[in-house]
Amino acid sequence: MTKLFHVSDVHFGAEDPEAVAWFRDLVAAEKPDAVIMTGDLTMRATPGEFEAGGAWLRSLGVPVTLEVGNHDIPYYWDPIRRLFSPYSRYAAVERMIEKPLDVAGITVVPLKTTARAQWRWNWSKGRVSRGSLRRALALVREAPKDHLIFVAGHHPLIEGGTKGTAKTRNGDAALEALAEAGVHAVLSGHVHDPFDVPYERGGWTLRLIGAGTLSKRTRATPPAFNEIRVSGGRFETIVRTLSPQPERSISSTVEAGRG
Repeated sequence: MTKLFHVSDVHFGAEDPEAVAWFRDLVAAEKPDAVIMTGDLTMRATPGEFEAGGAWLRSLGVPVTLEVGNHDIPYYWDPIRRLFSPYSRYAAVERMIEKPLDVAGITVVPLKTTARAQWRWNWSKGRVSRGSLRRALALVREAPKDHLIFVAGHHPLIEGGTKGTAKTRNGDAALEALAEAGVHAVLSGHVHDPFDVPYERGGWTLRLIGAGTLSKRTRATPPAFNEIRVSGGRFETIVRTLSPQPERSISSTVEAGRG
């Protein structure tokens, strides 16, 4: 069995120290094949927060891919940096950002859903640009035909029934394109509560999987992350929570290779 840990929204600067240590200890004890971090590593995108978050990710000792979240871009009150050098503080985690992974029959493809600026007031919400989708689809096409394909981005492409929302622009069109390309799941964060919902198109089922948070900014769920168990083409999402009821399964599916 292949095991992936899907974690999101740790928000260093507002992290929950107990939850962060709990996750690190579980990685050390259970040795997942990889960690997929779907954004908002930091709270305010400061160099110190990136240093702390990067040290934590490096300490895990397993392959890590990291997506950029809206909190990982300098805020509105630093508009010059946000618009012209939003990634200048990423040195501590640069090698992990949007890093495609191939792990035991699974290909993880990055999909950027953040934007430096948008034609709406709330820039924290998601947006999938044509270029971002084009790059993701190219990586999907390059993946071995017998692999499970997981796409990782920060914002849910469509709403997953949680209190928090993503309101991702072009998300529905991106989801349709990814389903047509044979993607098996899209992993995300942002809303701070886990979910797993199916999206069906043309007889193909793609799963939208959202992770909780390891920060103090919890919503309906205690500090949580997802464990994705993969075996023989079947993958199952297990929500792991820092609570008296530490595990619950929220999905399972079986998919053959892509055509």
